[in-house]
Amino acid sequence: MTWNDILGNDFLTIIIRVLIALVLSGLIGFERELKNHSAGFRTHILVGIGACLMMCLSLYGFQQFEGTNLNIRFDPARIPSYVISGIGFLGAGTIIVYGGTIRGLTTAASIWTVAGLGLVVGAGMYAVAVFTTLIILLSLVFLNNLEKIFVKTHTSNVIEIIALPDLQVHQIVSVFEKYNVQIRSVEIMKVENDLRSLFFQFEKNKGKDMNRVLLVEEISNITAVKNIIDRS
Repeated sequence: MTWNDILGNDFLTIIIRVLIALVLSGLIGFERELKNHSAGFRTHILVGIGACLMMCLSLYGFQQFEGTNLNIRFDPARIPSYVISGIGFLGAGTIIVYGGTIRGLTTAASIWTVAGLGLVVGAGMYAVAVFTTLIILLSLVFLNNLEKIFVKTHTSNVIEIIALPDLQVHQIVSVFEKYNVQIRSVEIMKVENDLRSLFFQFEKNKGKDMNRVLLVEEISNITAVKNIIDRS
């Protein structure tokens, strides 16, 4: 038995493709890691490499059976199609709901895209993979800054207030009104030990005078309030 029998004819090709998938998916994961998102550097690398490996398996894993039986048919797209649909569970795990706000959608989308990127690299489409990686990085970095410029005068914030059941919502509302803050939505959830979590989503307009520290401090002075968590 020779090394060629152990490693296979396509070993070098597969190794190169896996390494390229590692680098490209790692670049996207590094950008997510810098912004402290739930799925960062290692997660994106694993997704990219795993998808690339599945594509290589689909392309090269069944070559030994080709031509051995006329009734055997192989579809190289079958395994990749399951990768694309199956990666959704991992993306869903990065989406976090805090009261009226949802976070992690961009990270979930990046994980799904990295899976596609790994499949493309596994198929040997290197130029397309590199170009797509650049587009993704430009979208995540520069479009995020551009979005901040256009919406800098109108941002949404969320504060979670953990309080006793006897807390009157109008007490909190009056504090927001005192600081000229417009409330967008209020969500009340029951938690353990007879406590309630109140999620206040509000608008923060830079043209208005709002001292967040004073607002939170005044809310905390309300007797029924036990804890305040800034979810912004």
